[in-house]
Amino acid sequence: MNENIGRLQKALAERQIPSLLLSDISNVQWATGFTGSSAFVLLSPKDCLFITDSRYTVQCKEELPGVNVAIYSSPTDSASFIGQEAAKMGLDKIGFEADTVTYAQYEQWKKKLDPISLEPVSNIVEPLRMVKSKTEIDKIRAACKLADACFDHVIRMIQPGVTEFDLGLEIEFFFRRHGAEIGFPPIVVSGVRSARPHGRPSEKKLEKGDFVTMDFGCTLNGYNSDITRTVVVQEASPRHVEIYNAVLDSNLKGIDACKTGVTGADVDRASRDLLATHSLDKYFGHGLGHGLGKSVHDFGRLNPTSKDMLEPGQVWTIEPGVYIEGFGGVRIEDDVVVTESGNEILTHSTKELLVLPR
Repeated sequence: MNENIGRLQKALAERQIPSLLLSDISNVQWATGFTGSSAFVLLSPKDCLFITDSRYTVQCKEELPGVNVAIYSSPTDSASFIGQEAAKMGLDKIGFEADTVTYAQYEQWKKKLDPISLEPVSNIVEPLRMVKSKTEIDKIRAACKLADACFDHVIRMIQPGVTEFDLGLEIEFFFRRHGAEIGFPPIVVSGVRSARPHGRPSEKKLEKGDFVTMDFGCTLNGYNSDITRTVVVQEASPRHVEIYNAVLDSNLKGIDACKTGVTGADVDRASRDLLATHSLDKYFGHGLGHGLGKSVHDFGRLNPTSKDMLEPGQVWTIEPGVYIEGFGGVRIEDDVVVTESGNEILTHSTKELLVLPR
């Protein structure tokens, strides 16, 4: 049985929730280790049933040894089958994921599961996903190691005339060639376009004096990395150096503040206040970071209003940026796990200002 199922069952018992139906596929995957795209988990503090359709019969045997599995096939629909299995388990009340279940889905379940009552449940999976197990952290660490290798690989391509598309495609190819998937479409922006925090690669060719910001990550064994680095093509001006060093100091300040017992707002403030000493905070419009794990944007946020409390086992991105319209932008992002004594940085690509080609 996956250790996350045990953690979830313990949470159900503590909150006196008789049973829970997981339908959000990312939560199902987190709880069980299943990698398919359609499944449910019906569990109580003592029992657990994995439910999916016949497309995944063989896959279930490979990925879920020791787990009770129930499989349905056409013309039986999932709602009817869940109702049948819940009745077999003797359930009379089932909690559902209030934050992700649509009203239409709720209405269908209400009809097909009658007379079992349905109760909305919130804030039960999220806190558990925020605090990663050692196994999860090891998987994130491996994904970060591959992202570091990708950065070392792709910077060899940076020179005038290469397009943003060239770099973006090479990032995707590198990850797929190494058995991973892209965690999200890579961001590659250069020159004045680097002032776009979420700009997509274009046919623009790199030119001398361009900032080049690359934000990318991979999904490896179901867990993600997310890294950003900014370099300069051929020649860095004093303004390039000034802005880059300010963002780097902000990144380091945020990492230093990322520790047990503070809030997400505290970490954001530390990084943002550093930029203010350079009069650059007005160019930093987004939050400092987010949780990282099964999803690239996992639960938890580091921003000016965040009340999320940092605990050991949480993994966060620290990604301050400065974006000046008409000039360009810099973002430097690392993945950091909170520990009992401070934190551990999982991304190790150099943060020296690289002027490329060397």
